Amino acid sequence: MKSIYLYMAASFILVLSFAQCKKESSGLPEMVDFNHHIRPILTQNCYTCHGPDSSSRKANLRLDIREGATMKLASGNRAIVPGHPRRSSILQRITSDDQMLIMPPPESKKQLTPYQIELITKWIDQGAEWKKHWALVPPTLREGQESTIDDFIEASLKLQKLHQNDKADHHTLIRRISYVLTGLPPSLSELEKFEQAALNEIIDYYLSSPHFGEHWARHWMDLVRYAETMGHEFDYEIGGAWRYRDYLIRAFNQDLPYSQLVKEHLAGDVITAPRLHPSEKFNESIIGTAYVFLGEGKHSPVDIKQEEADRMDNIIDVTSKTFQGLTVSCARCHDHKFDPIPTTDYYAMYGMFESARASPVGFDRVDEIKSITPEIEQINHKLKDEILKFVEKYSPQDQWVSSNVLGDFRDSDFDGWIPSGFAFGEKPMFGKFASSRYFSSGVKGVLRSPNFIIQDSFIYAYATGLKSSIRIIVDNFQLIQDPLYGSLSKTLNDESWKLYQMDVSNLIGHKAYVEILPGTYERHAYNIDSTSYIEVQSVFSTNNRIESPEEYKNSIVLDAQAITLLEKKAALCDKINEPSFIMGLQVGEKIFSPIFIRGSHKQLSVEKVPHEFHSAIDLNNFETENYSNSRLAWVEAVLHPDNPLTSRVMVNRIWHHIFGRGIVSTVDNFGLQGSLPSHPELLDYLAIKFVEEGWSIKKMIRQILRSEVFQLSTKVTEHNANIDPENIYLASFPLRRLEAESIRDALLASSGELDRQLYGPSIPVHVTEFMNGRGRPESGPLNGKGRRSIYVSIKRNFLSPMMLTFDMPIPFSTFGKRNTTNVPAQSLIMMNDPFVHEQATKWAEKLVARTDLTINDKIELVYLNAYSRVPSQNEIEEATVILNEYADERSVTKWKNYCHIIFNTKEFIHLQ
Repeated sequence: MKSIYLYMAASFILVLSFAQCKKESSGLPEMVDFNHHIRPILTQNCYTCHGPDSSSRKANLRLDIREGATMKLASGNRAIVPGHPRRSSILQRITSDDQMLIMPPPESKKQLTPYQIELITKWIDQGAEWKKHWALVPPTLREGQESTIDDFIEASLKLQKLHQNDKADHHTLIRRISYVLTGLPPSLSELEKFEQAALNEIIDYYLSSPHFGEHWARHWMDLVRYAETMGHEFDYEIGGAWRYRDYLIRAFNQDLPYSQLVKEHLAGDVITAPRLHPSEKFNESIIGTAYVFLGEGKHSPVDIKQEEADRMDNIIDVTSKTFQGLTVSCARCHDHKFDPIPTTDYYAMYGMFESARASPVGFDRVDEIKSITPEIEQINHKLKDEILKFVEKYSPQDQWVSSNVLGDFRDSDFDGWIPSGFAFGEKPMFGKFASSRYFSSGVKGVLRSPNFIIQDSFIYAYATGLKSSIRIIVDNFQLIQDPLYGSLSKTLNDESWKLYQMDVSNLIGHKAYVEILPGTYERHAYNIDSTSYIEVQSVFSTNNRIESPEEYKNSIVLDAQAITLLEKKAALCDKINEPSFIMGLQVGEKIFSPIFIRGSHKQLSVEKVPHEFHSAIDLNNFETENYSNSRLAWVEAVLHPDNPLTSRVMVNRIWHHIFGRGIVSTVDNFGLQGSLPSHPELLDYLAIKFVEEGWSIKKMIRQILRSEVFQLSTKVTEHNANIDPENIYLASFPLRRLEAESIRDALLASSGELDRQLYGPSIPVHVTEFMNGRGRPESGPLNGKGRRSIYVSIKRNFLSPMMLTFDMPIPFSTFGKRNTTNVPAQSLIMMNDPFVHEQATKWAEKLVARTDLTINDKIELVYLNAYSRVPSQNEIEEATVILNEYADERSVTKWKNYCHIIFNTKEFIHLQ
């Protein structure tokens, strides 16, 4: 392990240039290291044809493992003979002048530099030692090592002959801490409060701010491609998406351990003891699974199996990048061309997510439901005889049920169907029918069949209900509607027992399941009210059309005592009926996916892939089959002590959001195509501390912010700039532009228009006259009602132009690192956008209203609001010249123009 890091820091700048083939021959390292000198060369130049992917491998030569590179080839040669460069055919090929022999081949447009050739030569001469990719080796610390963050930074600076900057001034640090932790500028009262405060006190204050959760939740939302609509033709709403956003804000504010956050996202529906909201007592854990449904969706794809494959691919991509920093989706059509990720790893994840069921998840008050259950059961028992004498009379005809029975609920169990939520209880009512009124009408829950292959043209259900649904879910396709799939769903709004027919003749051979639930879907958004219920006796399929029997409207007439009992049930359930919901995961029947040959769902392998964890990660004493649920097993693998990625990936994300660049700059890719860590031992130190301190995100952030390196000035000396122009080794704090949301929030904060209220439904995005298209929503207010940017809706087809201009990512995949552009459109937005002008006017009106202040006082107030510092004398004089162009002292226009100038300064939108 020590040898992995021995030369990493010293060679980092060289390795970056090696991979880009830019550096000419110069002094070689004393010892050539495979991970940090050789692998980058091979990855960039050789692995496409000679790497892990067997489908594209040329000449049966594999260079990513020792066995493949040293084996005898068909030519009788060996590519690499350890200790013998002259006998190694790889050197003959990379130094050849023959265009037919030289490697990489000319058509690849790649060519090794003399320095890279010398490195390979020396590495072979030294024995050609292969090593496991650094990110797949568990983090360790050198024996007896007791270091701090600053020790690692100082060691790197000394090695690179860099000089550390001086400490930033106090006001700069207050502003920096406030923006890093909350995404907001410090208020005037906070600036006054912290004038003489110690930095540790300031850090703790902002860590405990409720606005901390808003800012850090927004970072996470970039990882899970958060949006509130599905995009494509009609940009349908994603039901309850904003509740997931609020869940994240609560989680970050509560300093929910990262390990728990991982569990809730991947398996929140199967956690044995779910986490409950502290006051409202609903299940918080299951909300985490909503991230799966935040992707795009099409309402009428011609090929719904292809739609499922694309959707699963997106889920796999987001999940593997977010939690492991791996690009598993690159193994969809073939083994990964660079990383040790075979196609079987991809389809193991595919089957795992294919096995889960999408479901509207309620915010049920679990403890209250459990407390009333005994009394509900007593009432049901008293109602049994009164109900049964009517139900028995109107049972389905035997010849129907003798068809292909999918579910028969005239018994003591659900016939293999799986209930979720509380609506259906744990068994059929009185052993005669499945009823969502086990508690009462309006209680959320779903009853789902096992998976089956559609064999008949029609599926029938004998049922009754109000404002409820029967749906056939084919290939996990949820957006059921005409013109193609409208026949897959029936809305029940009739209290008579009758047959409901669903035509599936065009989908014979497809995988499907049936779900019955109280509530309906309107434009694919789920709705339920206090009267919604459904009751079903049987579900079956047949190739025959069956006419519905005589209907018995209002046929059940209850006596006064039974009516009283029903009213008592309804009263008990009033306090548990909560209409709020979010789309989440529920347990389904386990499915093992075949491999899609070349990524095509029409060409399937015979063998099916078990739900194993990533094969490249060695976990001691871990077996997937020991777990009842595959996603729960995957969680345990992600959090396993031997997993080298989980803690590294997360602390690297935290470091990235604090310094603007991760220790590994490719924050979503820790594979061979990703960058090497600039401070490898520091990364391991942080990863180990993160786990030791209970996966606490706030503790990790606190430790980093208390370091000297965080408190450095942004000034860059000529000496340091010449050696480290990108400031990789952090001789100074990196100057960077604020994120799009922080710029908008700063405009509102400076103008005094910011509404700091937390949580709640999103404010509709402001839609300009130039934002057109199908599904165009009604426009929201220009200022978003003054709410923070995180509370403004994100509609895929109607994204905010201002947010996009300042590099908010388009939400289609994981973006742990936003682009940072510097384009004319950004200046044009700050100069011309009506929102910016509106906030400048609002600010000016408040300044004009302060008749108790002199012009100099107002200028100072502007600087404190905008920059968190007082102006210099020169800045006061410059401001006075601008303001004196207007004769009227109380002119809103003159102050508006001045405030607009402030908004357009670099200092306003940059973090120093």
